[in-house]
Amino acid sequence: MRHAEQVTFGGSGLDRAAELRGTTDLLADHGGQLVVLWNGKPLVAGEDRDLTLLRLPIDHPVLKDAVRAPILLGREDGVLTWATDISGWEPEETAETLGSFVDPSEQQHPMAPEGRFAELRRIMTRLTARDAELAATAKAIHGWHDSHGFCARCGAASDIRQSGWQRQCPSCNAPHFPRTDPVVIMLITRGNRCLLGRSPGWPEGMYSCLAGFVEPGETIEAAVRREVFEEAGVRVGAVRYLASQPWAFPSSLMIGCHGEADTTDIVLDPVELEDARWVTREEVADAAAGLRPDLMPARRGAIAHFMLRAWLADRLD
Repeated sequence: MRHAEQVTFGGSGLDRAAELRGTTDLLADHGGQLVVLWNGKPLVAGEDRDLTLLRLPIDHPVLKDAVRAPILLGREDGVLTWATDISGWEPEETAETLGSFVDPSEQQHPMAPEGRFAELRRIMTRLTARDAELAATAKAIHGWHDSHGFCARCGAASDIRQSGWQRQCPSCNAPHFPRTDPVVIMLITRGNRCLLGRSPGWPEGMYSCLAGFVEPGETIEAAVRREVFEEAGVRVGAVRYLASQPWAFPSSLMIGCHGEADTTDIVLDPVELEDARWVTREEVADAAAGLRPDLMPARRGAIAHFMLRAWLADRLD
């Protein structure tokens, strides 16, 4: 797919400076700039379509609320960029929507009044490619540390190493590296129609491409066929790769594929899907134009939206 790297969160060409991760006293000796998170929300500034991921000085006072040392994200124009998580800060008021599917609330730290914390899923298409990649990387890596503080082998508390890109167990010496879960997400077509489904708990009317985790010992193609049959009872033949997208909700790599259906009868797995349906190109186009209240398209910025738009424009190759 010639335009595969135009997917949100990819294609910015970030220099991750991986060769520096094991350097002793890297932060103290080289400094840099900070990207800041609070409860997974990046600190941004600006309005409407012109949002900017803020970079703060490395000694900014918000660091007093950090839950761990800053993690190296990469190098921008020779300057090291780090991510810090200040979830130790508690706002005076906590929004009821915090942690919801798309949290509309925003929070402002008293020591960083130039910005506010906003839910990444809601603002991802308003950031530049570089800012989106930095925000997603920061959210994913800090989310991994939140859930992997203890050794999976012996249960002891582990230590952060490699500028945040490894944990080491001081008890059994086992190394642990950031986890990314491979997920297949598939545009399944049959002639002029594609197969869309909706999961329980999604916003009313929202439909998207089917998706599922790749299992151990399974190829991407086999995962596509298995997941579609398990969830919707549809048999899939030819499968090909289209594009990928890092998805920091919480930490997956979405592997976008196109599959050709051999059957059309739908048999739902009600645990996985609330509904599934075959939808024509014309119906998808109407939904994208806002003309179908019963068929809300996949969210802009998600790889499902990217693949569906490519299918409408006959640009899957």
